[in-house]
Amino acid sequence: MRNKNNKHLGIEIDPALHYKLHYISKYEGRSGNGQILYLIRQCINDFEKENGEIILPEEIAGYNNKK
Repeated sequence: MRNKNNKHLGIEIDPALHYKLHYISKYEGRSGNGQILYLIRQCINDFEKENGEIILPEEIAGYNNKK
């Protein structure tokens, strides 16, 4: 079930890229959405390793601590 507090991100993607994304996600045992979240987390981790931690605004940091 969808968490109503989570943000929704809609993107347009060309058919070839969409197919390849789902091909890889299936190979790695993830859904397409799960693969996208994995890639976003990897990108953030890589960025923070190079540039330092991104500090969250209090309203977002507080929300994450309630989980």
